[in-house]
Amino acid sequence: MGLFGKKKEKTEGCCCGGNCDAQSMAKAKEAQQEGASVKVLGTGCAKCNELETNVKAALEELGMDSTIDHVMDFTQIAAYGVMSTPALVVDGKVVAYGKVLKKEEVVKLLQKVRG
Repeated sequence: MGLFGKKKEKTEGCCCGGNCDAQSMAKAKEAQQEGASVKVLGTGCAKCNELETNVKAALEELGMDSTIDHVMDFTQIAAYGVMSTPALVVDGKVVAYGKVLKKEEVVKLLQKVRG
């Protein structure tokens, strides 16, 4: 009876279903575990750059360190579990994804996460 076929095995420990190697996953996990940082995840498109600009303005308004990492490597983005960009990561936690936040929205998120 070949109605249902063979079940596919799930790959454990890989966010992209096994399409990356152990070295790239180790780099992605290491980057994800860095604390006390603000990161914009995205491919470098206009929306990602706009989010980065808004985040920088919000950080300056709040008097916080305005250093922002822009992560463009898909393996590192996928390590956060993000499938739609742009995304915002504050202190290792994804706080928003899939849309460009306005400066005021970023200020509220930063105050909530770091306050």
